[in-house]
Amino acid sequence: MTLNRYRLQHLAKSNHAGALRAQKLLQRPDRLIGLILLGNNFVNILASSIATVIAMRVWGEAGIAIAAGILTLVILIFAEVTPKTLAAINPEKLAFPAALIYTPLLKLLYPLVWIVNLIANQLLKLIGVDVYDEQNDALSHEELRTVVVEAGVLIPQKHQKMLLNILDMESATVEDIMIPRGEIVGIDLDNHWDEVLKKISQTPYTRIPIYRKSIDNIIGVLHLRKALAILTDEDFNKNKLIRCLSEPYFIPEATSLHKQLFNFQKEKMRMGLVVDEYGDILGAVTLEDLLEEIVGEFTTDPSEHSQEVQQQKDGGYLVEGSVTIRELNKITGWSLPTNGPKTLNGLILEYLETIPKPGTSLKLLSKPLEIIQTQGNAVKLVRFYPTKQ
Repeated sequence: MTLNRYRLQHLAKSNHAGALRAQKLLQRPDRLIGLILLGNNFVNILASSIATVIAMRVWGEAGIAIAAGILTLVILIFAEVTPKTLAAINPEKLAFPAALIYTPLLKLLYPLVWIVNLIANQLLKLIGVDVYDEQNDALSHEELRTVVVEAGVLIPQKHQKMLLNILDMESATVEDIMIPRGEIVGIDLDNHWDEVLKKISQTPYTRIPIYRKSIDNIIGVLHLRKALAILTDEDFNKNKLIRCLSEPYFIPEATSLHKQLFNFQKEKMRMGLVVDEYGDILGAVTLEDLLEEIVGEFTTDPSEHSQEVQQQKDGGYLVEGSVTIRELNKITGWSLPTNGPKTLNGLILEYLETIPKPGTSLKLLSKPLEIIQTQGNAVKLVRFYPTKQ
């Protein structure tokens, strides 16, 4: 009963004889328990009867109490505590050989075990327990996290973190990691042609949204590899540029990260635009953003690791208001809520219910902070002060 079910399944798939027998017995635990307790009680009662007879012949009626005391101590030590403790510590060493005995014994005593189980199962039904319900051994999301965390040295720390990140992807959506609308680097086709060419030649990105007036009026997405091939042509113009564009790929804001990763693979896409229920563009998500959620930042330069969150010498943090709560939690190890506003700016505005002025100090979920800079109707820069442990 203390066998690790998942290790047992692994050994059974490897055709381990003992594991196969044990697994078959555990498919009907009521029969296994009935068999074990049948033999256990038979031996205990038989031993008690024999001890009583011997004690009465040796000591008379007073021997009954002596035999009961001695037998209780012997059974408790040698038949209960010691073997069951050993079995709990090393279940496989005892369970696999025991299965070799239990299997034929169950067949031999099946009629008796069946009668005992029938009566016991009917009694259980009276209190609302159905022993024939299929047992669900599947681990929940949090239980699986615990298994990964408790694996210790069995899983390298780097791989452990990746596995935890994969599990977290089920509870996060593209809205949690998207590049906000205001930070999307695109090209307005209504700008002067020279400015358009300059942006195409100087952009550090491989894929660029092309739009007219507003990002909501997107025409398509330009892949630089297509554009560079004809960029130096003298007759290169806006019409030729439009013909190089690919259809924009839109993603509903509530799409989970793990589902979007499969969608990118299925659609052979590497970038998508996140839209709300009204079709307005909220931001952009790339395949790189999703992969970084699993393996971490691709950059190896510490100075490039999240320019939005900078730790100070005193232990505090200088944070841009546009940083996502998810990213802030990952860097600082905090547990700010992610089921509401997605950015620090949004969390502060929801908490204050007003646009704060620079110099405003507050305590946000036990974190003391000061508004350093605001821009328009948004918080631009925040300083978190170190909290006393």
